[in-house]
Amino acid sequence: MSSIFSESWYRIAHQRVLLRNQVHMRRQYFRGEKWYVLEDPFTNQFFRIRPEAREFLVRLRPDRTVEEVWKECLDHDPEHAPGQEDVIRLLAQLYHGNLLQYGLPEDSVKLFERYKKRRSKEIRAKWLSIMFMRIPLLDPDAFLKRSLPYVGRLISWPGAVIWALMVLVAMKVVVDNFSALVDQSQGILAPSNLFLLYLAMVFIKILHEFGHAYACRKFGGEVHVMGVMLLIFTPVPYMDATSSWAFRSRWQRAFVGAAGMIVEVFVAALAALVWANTGPGTINSLAYNIIFIASVSTVLFNINPLLRFDGYYILSDLMEIPSLHTRSTRQLRHLCEYHLFGFVKSTSPARSRRESIFLTSFGVLSGIYKIIVFTAIILFIADKFLLAGLLMAVLCIFSLGVVPLIKFGHYLVHSPTLERTRLRAVGVVAGLTCCVVLFLQFVPFRHHFRAPGIVKSQPYAEVSSQSDGLLIELTATGGTRVAAGDILFRLDNPDVDHLLDMVNAEWEEAEARYRRAMKEASADLDPLAVYLEAIRQRHEHIKQRQADLLVRAPISGIWVAPELPDNIGSWMVRGYPMGSVVGTEGFRFSAVISQSQASRLFDGNIRKSLVRLRGQSGKTVTISHLRIIPAEQSILPSAALGWLAGGDIRVTSSDAQGRLAAEPFFEVVASMEPTSSVSFFHGQSGVIRFALPGEPLLPRWMRSFRQLLQKRYQL
Repeated sequence: MSSIFSESWYRIAHQRVLLRNQVHMRRQYFRGEKWYVLEDPFTNQFFRIRPEAREFLVRLRPDRTVEEVWKECLDHDPEHAPGQEDVIRLLAQLYHGNLLQYGLPEDSVKLFERYKKRRSKEIRAKWLSIMFMRIPLLDPDAFLKRSLPYVGRLISWPGAVIWALMVLVAMKVVVDNFSALVDQSQGILAPSNLFLLYLAMVFIKILHEFGHAYACRKFGGEVHVMGVMLLIFTPVPYMDATSSWAFRSRWQRAFVGAAGMIVEVFVAALAALVWANTGPGTINSLAYNIIFIASVSTVLFNINPLLRFDGYYILSDLMEIPSLHTRSTRQLRHLCEYHLFGFVKSTSPARSRRESIFLTSFGVLSGIYKIIVFTAIILFIADKFLLAGLLMAVLCIFSLGVVPLIKFGHYLVHSPTLERTRLRAVGVVAGLTCCVVLFLQFVPFRHHFRAPGIVKSQPYAEVSSQSDGLLIELTATGGTRVAAGDILFRLDNPDVDHLLDMVNAEWEEAEARYRRAMKEASADLDPLAVYLEAIRQRHEHIKQRQADLLVRAPISGIWVAPELPDNIGSWMVRGYPMGSVVGTEGFRFSAVISQSQASRLFDGNIRKSLVRLRGQSGKTVTISHLRIIPAEQSILPSAALGWLAGGDIRVTSSDAQGRLAAEPFFEVVASMEPTSSVSFFHGQSGVIRFALPGEPLLPRWMRSFRQLLQKRYQL
């Protein structure tokens, strides 16, 4: 829909070109509009063109120039005939797609030169997308054609009924065994399971790709490429079923795109039945890995339309927007050219305002999502293999950052589109870049961070057994007020009494020997004195153990021991937590601060801090005093803050009590002002919010990036 005339028309007006004889042309409909698909069987590539372009191409012959054909189209249908700029762009795209020939003997040489040039570009593109590199190996079309009469029977309505029934049965099995299914997922990345996980992935991927291939063959397509794709350096099989793009029915194209996931869900259903009916072992583990790969990992990954996998092609076919990724890129380019660079002749690829909004949103979201996915993949690989992660990071920065910038710079300097507005385009880009950098570097933004914590009474003391013994009596009832020194419960340990009797006997014997030495052997007095002192110390230690069998309240307050009555008659080891004495003078909030956030606390730049308690949303508690304990700690103030109790802090698996944090932290103790709108309970969890002074975004991001490198890779 560009202008009729072009300043560059003289370059091609007298050329004599035509489509190659091997190119096939098929008709398709998108949103009720007619399109044509050009298929190149030599390279297995497909190109979509409008009917106006098709009318122009079918008139090309070796004995007619481009200008003669264009004038004929203009005379035949002046309203819809392509303009000169359209013709130039169309022929350029077909030329680079290797679909044109000149009718001259030397053109065959140029044909292969263009093919080599295109292949070199494809190879460079593969290296730039090294995490998803594809290596073709063989042609499976003959095998698919021979086996289609047998396998193709499954692609039918009876096959759909069988699939649905199997999936429903498997869903019931999964619901009935959901807790066991979740528990087994904890060992999915264990070293002993990695081989079975990879074996399940290869098996599922083979069936996935054959699902695409057989569906494509069922509707008349051909599959001539089968190979290996290096998915994050992990070899998995793939097949090229792009011939489905030429299907006239969008439902057939969408079914080919979804066939792989349909097969995976069916295999996952079968694996669920095997897993539920087998005991621990290799078969059970392999079935579980198949369930994980097929029903969780692959489906969620492939069905996402923001990446150019199955979900993307299904969305493109169902919405009847061909080349969705390319059109969204062209839409973003049009917005920049028209609104920023002042190129008023720029046209949008969208047919309506609604489609324009969709293409713009899709282009922005897909770009952001791609960066997020690649970043997550790089961090995951770097955690396992640092050198491989650094190499992938360099390649991603080069392919997603450096190469696009080079192409954009070349576009600004050499693009004919910007010939009349180039100075404005360069100025706008330079100005926006400076504005963004200055904005991020110098404009401050207020920010805050949160930390989990626990409410503790003031004062507060935990009570534990100081000696081993049998719990025989509770002298204080839970929930009652006790004074400091009151007996809470009584333990009994016969071994302590027996040891005390033995030490008393030894003491009497030693004193008798000492008195006799005073009369008969004065030289033995010093050794006997040392011996008596050792016995006396042992006696005091055992007497203390005996006294510890009577557990007393360390402070005055409310005695809280809800589980202690159930332990009467049980043997209590030394240090076992028995309960706590909760004071009534006030409450404080003990928060856990990570190392990356602690630096901002020690700077002393906290503007304000508030506490919100769980179960009392919308209500805040003001902090009257904040005290930062300047020492790293590893034992959490309460197990409720750790993962084992549903908290946010990661704890080590070796600690059965769930209080040993996996990473050191700093503790902040905040005194909370009493308020009538908020109820305080000892042990109640919550979150403290620290408001910090304004800081520009760029320094903040750089600090977070350095902390990430130091924390995860010690760089």
